Amino acid sequence: MTPQQQLADVFVALAGSSQEGALDVPGTLAVLADGSPSLLGATAASVVYVPGGADRPQATGSDPDVTRLEREALSWREGPGHSPQGADAHFAAATPLDGPAARQRWPRYAPAALALGHTHVVAVPLRVPTRTLGALVLFSGRRDVPSPAALTLGRSLADFTAVTLQRAREAEDGRTLTGQLERALTSRVIIEQAKGVIATRRSLTMEGAFEALRSHARSHRRPLHDVAREVVEGHGDPGLTDPAVRGSSGPVPGAAAGRERHGSGT
Repeated sequence: MTPQQQLADVFVALAGSSQEGALDVPGTLAVLADGSPSLLGATAASVVYVPGGADRPQATGSDPDVTRLEREALSWREGPGHSPQGADAHFAAATPLDGPAARQRWPRYAPAALALGHTHVVAVPLRVPTRTLGALVLFSGRRDVPSPAALTLGRSLADFTAVTLQRAREAEDGRTLTGQLERALTSRVIIEQAKGVIATRRSLTMEGAFEALRSHARSHRRPLHDVAREVVEGHGDPGLTDPAVRGSSGPVPGAAAGRERHGSGT
């Protein structure tokens, strides 16, 4: 396979990792980590994803040892891609892991990477317009440090991956919001239907019917939607729909007159 075909395959795989908007973070990270060493002239690669918010950081590598290193580094908060929002991802030139800068900044990460046979590390940020989501980390030996041209290609791969992840996340957030709005609308419709049932059967205003419904839900410590659904489905508490029950807006119209007529006839 030619390098051009290999590169095209990686881009296609990255684009396909979020089919139909379904977010597959581990799959996307694995595609980038697995394809980067041969494409970019590195001995190994890892991808660290630090999205922030409620999402937990994730990491994967091109081989099991690197994957283990990066996942351990998540708890250490060390390495080019592990600081909050990829703050350490400015190591965009080959940094010697046995140098004073790396040892001082990453006292556990640097020796662990050296023990795996890697002597240099390069971090390429995963960037979107508003922030950095992590980093593509390239490991190499002293004689096979990625070239400037390879790092330029690495930046393109990292940027494409970051945009793919961000768009998939936005699509997922959009679906979540749509679902919440649909549920809220459905709940509102059911509540309005229940108000209509109660108002009709007890001769209440719609406001009085809603107050009766809400008071019942509160006194029984039940969700308003559940109580309303039972009323609409015809198996709610009879006290909510019984015409003889007084509502919050007063007695049922005509009831007093009926009592007077009954009294006058005895």
